Amino acid sequence: MIEPSGSHSADADIIAHLGPLASLVGTWEGDKGHDMAPSKDSSHETHFRERLTFEPIGPVRNGAQVLYGLRYATIAWPLIQEHPFHEEVGYWLWDAERKQVMRCFMVPRGVLVNAGGTAEPDAKEFHLAAEVGSSVYGILSNPYLDQASKTVRYTLSVSIHEPWKFSYQEDTHLQIQGRSEVFHHIDRNTLTRV
Repeated sequence: MIEPSGSHSADADIIAHLGPLASLVGTWEGDKGHDMAPSKDSSHETHFRERLTFEPIGPVRNGAQVLYGLRYATIAWPLIQEHPFHEEVGYWLWDAERKQVMRCFMVPRGVLVNAGGTAEPDAKEFHLAAEVGSSVYGILSNPYLDQASKTVRYTLSVSIHEPWKFSYQEDTHLQIQGRSEVFHHIDRNTLTRV
C-alpha cells in the first residue's frame, strides 16, 4: 500500500528516506539526448530533448519490506520534431535495508522492465540491470516483440551532478529477428532541474 503524502512536510520526510534517489525529486529537461536505435539494415541515430518528472511516494509496505520511491514519467522528442518518439511511466524505488535501487517501468510498445542494483544511501552513481527470464530483475515483452525484437538485457548507469544536473546511459540489448548479433540500443542524456 502506498501512503499519500498530502503536504510539503510529508514530502520532505519521504525525501529524507529516498537514499540515492533523493536528488532526483522534481522536473528535469535536457536537449543533449542521443539515441542509437535499430533500423531496417543497421542503425539510426536521433538527437533528442526530454522531460522527466519525479514525484516522491512512500512508504510502500510489502510486509516487512519498506520502500520509498519516485513516481516518474518521461517523454522525448527528436530535436527537429514536435511529436514525441518515446514515452515511459513507472517508479524508481529504494530499499534502504537491502541497499537496493530499482527502476520499474513500461513503454507503450508493450515492454515491461524491472531493473535493480546495489547502491549506498549517499551514492552519486549507481547501476541497474535486468535480464529476460529472471524472476527477480526481469523483462517482459508482448508476443510480437518477443519474436521480432526481443529485449534480452537492460542496463542503466546514472550519475548525479548536484545540485542541478544528472546524466544517464542505458543499453537495451535487442535480439532482432534475422540478425545473429545482439543490437545495443543506446540512449543517453544530461538533464537539468527546471
